[in-house]
Amino acid sequence: MIQATGASLAYSDQGRQVFACKDIDIDVRENEFLGILGPSGSGKSSLLYLLSGLKIPTSGRILYNGADLSSLSDDQRSHLRITQFGFVFQQPYLLGYLTALENVLVSTPQDQDPDSAIEILEKLGLGHKTHRHPHELSGGERQRVCVARALRGSPRVIFADEPTAALDHSNGVSVVTLLNRLRGNGSLVMVTHDPSMLAEADRIVKLADGTLDNG
Repeated sequence: MIQATGASLAYSDQGRQVFACKDIDIDVRENEFLGILGPSGSGKSSLLYLLSGLKIPTSGRILYNGADLSSLSDDQRSHLRITQFGFVFQQPYLLGYLTALENVLVSTPQDQDPDSAIEILEKLGLGHKTHRHPHELSGGERQRVCVARALRGSPRVIFADEPTAALDHSNGVSVVTLLNRLRGNGSLVMVTHDPSMLAEADRIVKLADGTLDNG
C-alpha cells in the first residue's frame, strides 16, 4: 500500500546537512499493525511524516497505491490525508471550545451525521461524555477522543506518533488496544520508544540514528 524507497529527510543546521532519516526502504502492508521502535531522536516521527505525506522526502520516493506523493500538489496531499488517513499524535490536539463529539465531527467536514461519531465514542467508552469539553475530560479520555477522530471515516491507514507518551502505562495500553481493535481493515502505523506498547503489532522495525536497524 505504502512503499518508501531510498527515502531521506534532511535539513540544514548552520550550513551543515543533517539527516532526520536516511535511505529508508520500508513498506506498509494492507491491514497490518506496523510498529516503528526507537529512542528519542532516532527519526521515528520524521519517518512517519514521510510515510503519511506530511513531509516530502529530500531524496527517494514514497508511493501510496503506486502514486508518488512528491508528484502531488499540496491540495492533493491534503485531500489524501483527509480522505484516506487518520492521525493520533503525542499530545491530544483538541479544540477547547468544541465538545468531544464536535471534535470528532470536525475531522470529516464532508460527513456531519453525528450517529457514526457517537457510535465510535461509545465503543471507546465515552458515550456518556459526548457533550463534555476537553477541560472536563481526563488525559486518557482526551486521547480517546483523538482516537475516535482518527477512526472517523474508516481510514485506510492510521498514523500514530507516540500516542501513549503523555499517558500512564495502563491508559497507554488501553489506547493502543482500542486503536488496534477498532481500525477494521485499515493499517496502523505507530511509532514509539516503548516496546511494551507494541505487544499487538504484526511487525516491528527498529530505527537508530535515522536509519533502519537491520541487525
